[in-house]
Amino acid sequence: MSLKTRSSLMLLLAAFIWGTAFVAQSIGMDYIGPHTFGGIRFMIGSLVLLPLIAWRTRKGQDATAEIAARTSPRKARRAFITAALCCGAALFCGATLQQMGLTGTDAGKAGFITALYIVLVPVLGLAFGRKVTPIIALSVVLALVGLFLLCVSGSLTLATTDLYLLACALCFSIHILVIDHFSDTVDPVRLSSAQFFVSGALSLVCMVIFERPSLADIIACTGPILYAGVLSSGVAYTLQVVGQRHTPPATASLLMSFESVFSVLAGAVVLKETLTLREGTGCVIMFASVLLSQLGDIALERIKRRRAQGSARPM
Repeated sequence: MSLKTRSSLMLLLAAFIWGTAFVAQSIGMDYIGPHTFGGIRFMIGSLVLLPLIAWRTRKGQDATAEIAARTSPRKARRAFITAALCCGAALFCGATLQQMGLTGTDAGKAGFITALYIVLVPVLGLAFGRKVTPIIALSVVLALVGLFLLCVSGSLTLATTDLYLLACALCFSIHILVIDHFSDTVDPVRLSSAQFFVSGALSLVCMVIFERPSLADIIACTGPILYAGVLSSGVAYTLQVVGQRHTPPATASLLMSFESVFSVLAGAVVLKETLTLREGTGCVIMFASVLLSQLGDIALERIKRRRAQGSARPM
């Protein structure tokens, strides 16, 4: 299995975990505020990764020493701190706005608006000189159509909470691009843990200022918090950071947008919710868009190799 394929599977697994965690996040809002939920969740995610970081360091799999040798310890440390602060701030803004949006928007509509980052990432990427191939552009359009059929059953009118979700989609787009920018300059697992700590610390500060959670409510919300903290944060966001090292941002956003498909499928399997023909069609179109993006890239690479081999042959 190629490195690119493994990276794509990591991003799809992250999307699966996020899709199933959508229910946990919605339930959490019945007990505590978004800052409390986010603060505890991300601190748990940061702590969960510490044993893995220690194990990777002992096994010599931590990339920090290699990066420091390639540049300098001081530059490596500065790059790590900058990456942690930028990624953590973007994650804090995106996750908090998503939690706020979930308080007044149904899950399907929230999933569609949040996943608009599949359009925003290529657009923002153009501003940084990142080109988008026609195949990826077509895949994004297909995915947008599939998401609409999958998530939105009524009219797409915007309420205040929907504006929170639009801002959330923008923040997650920035998060994806920031991770791509720093992916080769820091160890991915260390960055994942550090960004959780920054995001959790910002959430806890906001909790003290804006919310007054009770210990009883936090205890009652233990299940959703643990699921979101250990799996959605500790595991899924780490898979994102690692997977993005070998995946272009536009393709990564397309793969991760599959969380909307997994959330609907999880509801059908676990909660026995009925999957309508419209939703099923949306799932099929989403699957086709991801398949097109992956197979299209493979086909383009083969064509480039053949052309390179042809031009290298002696006349």
